[in-house]
Amino acid sequence: MSNEKNILLVGCGNMGQALLKGWLTDGRALKRIQVIDPSPEAVEVGCDLGVRFIDSPAMTNMPIDIVILAVKPQHLETVLPIYRDLTDSGTLVLTIAAGKPIKFYEQILRGTPAIVRGMPNTPAAIGEGMTVLSANAEVTVEQRRLCESLMGAVGDIAWLGDEGLMDVVTAISGSGPAYTFLLIECLTDAALALGLDKKLAQQLAEKTVSGSGTYALKSDLASTELRKRVTSPGGTTEAALEVLMNQDALAELILTAVQAASERGRRLA
Repeated sequence: MSNEKNILLVGCGNMGQALLKGWLTDGRALKRIQVIDPSPEAVEVGCDLGVRFIDSPAMTNMPIDIVILAVKPQHLETVLPIYRDLTDSGTLVLTIAAGKPIKFYEQILRGTPAIVRGMPNTPAAIGEGMTVLSANAEVTVEQRRLCESLMGAVGDIAWLGDEGLMDVVTAISGSGPAYTFLLIECLTDAALALGLDKKLAQQLAEKTVSGSGTYALKSDLASTELRKRVTSPGGTTEAALEVLMNQDALAELILTAVQAASERGRRLA
């Protein structure tokens, strides 16, 4: 049973905290979780949740089934060697650090470690995240299920067979919340420019975006069909879409933006 697996969480920033809260809400036992993070802010949050903090993997008081790396990618070369003894004994590594491919971890860790690379996104903080996972050949079916259980506590999950596409995933869902927040900003600013007060402008923008996303998620119809159903011939929506869709301007802009994010991801790796 995955709830009986022992977890070592390395890094308790925003995503680490989201995971902790998701696991506890999901019924995972506190005694099965230990955390490493030296920052006072992380320790304070973790202690409020009742989680045990340790200073190094050598201090753990139980066999560790999975190490979850939720640290900044620039710290990995320093951090990873500390966990070689654990991976020698068969501990699974699930990394949610952005950018670094599985081969990066394989080169630093000894032997043939089982590695899963994950890309979650910020809505995980409210249990509405999307995580895409990719595994190396050493990961067992049981270990895959464990990863599904842990990341599924903060949202939906999907597996990616070709890890080379993870930069595209990052550009879409990892960075995507920022694009959505920008849309909210733009809608709010447009409403302000046309005379609405700030509170109503922001409420309309936020609720329209969140409600439309939920509607699309729950509908059996494709987003193209949903768009058409909102667009009455000769109506107000059609007038706006004639601007946004003129010569595929918006589609081309978004494609260019996503390509830029994906390319940056490849360079950072």
